[in-house]
Amino acid sequence: MRARRRRRDLMRAVDRTRSIRPDDILVFSTVRNEMIRLPYFLRYYRNLGARHFLIVDNGSTDGTADYLAEQTDVSLFHTNASYRRARYGIDWMNWLLNAYGHGHWCLTVDPDEFLIYPFCDTRPLPALTDWLQASAIRSFGTLLLDLYPKGPIDEVAYHAGQDPLEIAHWFDSGNYTIERNWRHRNLWIQGGPRARMFFADDPHQAPALNKIPLVNWDRRYAYVSGTHMLLPRGLNLTYDEWGGEKASGVLLHAKFLSVFDEKAREETVRREHYAEGREYRAYQARAKERPILWNRWSERYVNWRQLDALGLMSKGNWA
Repeated sequence: MRARRRRRDLMRAVDRTRSIRPDDILVFSTVRNEMIRLPYFLRYYRNLGARHFLIVDNGSTDGTADYLAEQTDVSLFHTNASYRRARYGIDWMNWLLNAYGHGHWCLTVDPDEFLIYPFCDTRPLPALTDWLQASAIRSFGTLLLDLYPKGPIDEVAYHAGQDPLEIAHWFDSGNYTIERNWRHRNLWIQGGPRARMFFADDPHQAPALNKIPLVNWDRRYAYVSGTHMLLPRGLNLTYDEWGGEKASGVLLHAKFLSVFDEKAREETVRREHYAEGREYRAYQARAKERPILWNRWSERYVNWRQLDALGLMSKGNWA
């Protein structure tokens, strides 16, 4: 019902949804002033096998909307409405997912999130979704893995179209806590560099790292809180409670680039994110120190097999 009400916020800027084919994998995202990230973001998911992007532009002023309007595989929706009042954009995503995603495998991600899954170096995304569907698996869970550079975040400039992993390719291989959310049956994961650097005094306030971005969508479904959990609750069982392992992936989170500080300042002022931008206020509180997230326990990212060996994702029984 919230999504239906919030659909009035959205204006169709460029509607190419008639070009969506029955078997297309769709990508959904909400963006604001992400022009510098979008060229690589779109290229990355096109190369994986996504065929259409449905994107909400929330009042960008940096040319984001004009750029997206030129992309022939993008349907663009525009709004100046409050991101916070739309439950941090998830009401807009739920509306678009239900309007256009029914019967499709749908990937809901931010422009700084890049999906890694078992065999992604040799098998395109449709191979994964075909296997999930044949295995009667409706949703695919991931860990949000924060990547960071070795020096100060702003030391190396990031340029539009550049692979962010050329700059930010270190991560925490441990330092994670996992709890079961009994209400929604999902796992609640916290930790990583953001917890130890920005929320060291109260790590329970650190951002959640559990996400379920890839779903064989049905209009009866809805995201509850970001892409952290869904209804019906069975979609949140992306782990095997009987002791085995289900296939899972990782969202490589390239947040910590040279553009990070400017973004943090903007969102601290806007107060449109969760808890009036508490996360961004924590970033800003440390910004003058030019914090270095790297430490001697940091791991350099290599590939998905490394993450599988570390237990951060699993190929399960997909051989």
